[in-house]
Amino acid sequence: MINDIKSEAEKKMKKSIDALHSAFNKIRTGRAHPAILDSVMVNYYGQETPLKQVASVNVEDNRTLTVSPWEKNLVPAIEKAIMTSDLGLNPATSGDIIRVPMPMLTEETRKEMVKQAKADAEHGRVSIRNARRDANSMLKDLLKEKEINEDEERKGEEEIQKLTDRYIADVEKMLKAKEEDLMAV
Repeated sequence: MINDIKSEAEKKMKKSIDALHSAFNKIRTGRAHPAILDSVMVNYYGQETPLKQVASVNVEDNRTLTVSPWEKNLVPAIEKAIMTSDLGLNPATSGDIIRVPMPMLTEETRKEMVKQAKADAEHGRVSIRNARRDANSMLKDLLKEKEINEDEERKGEEEIQKLTDRYIADVEKMLKAKEEDLMAV
């Protein structure tokens, strides 16, 4: 039973790390990276569809992405979707290829993005701690129902704490890497 609780807590913590990873991907650096456009939704025959399902996104050079729609008639819809997304990007169409230049980041913009990254990291830490709290309360319930003894509960809590510490350390590493990436000129 304790292993089930531990594995459930670990699953929740992994999901928190995955969510943090995708949040960090949305925070753009000065360099072009296809993941920046992952959140863009395109109106595809009346259906909101992720951009990567209707076009291929590639890095042309360090500061430019190219978007190649699979259907030529989607070019205006994709261009509009990129412009209306909250990414602050201005695509330029040439034929059936859309180029998305990455604007230079100012020092102020970089600091704002670092703030955002720190906030996202804190959300990740909180959700990891929530998974720990839920697991510990399940252990306490098992103890109340006399399905485990106090030693087993204490051992389970220690294992869950080790798990929590490991995932919090992962969050810290990810945040440090993102900060360095954002502040690099």
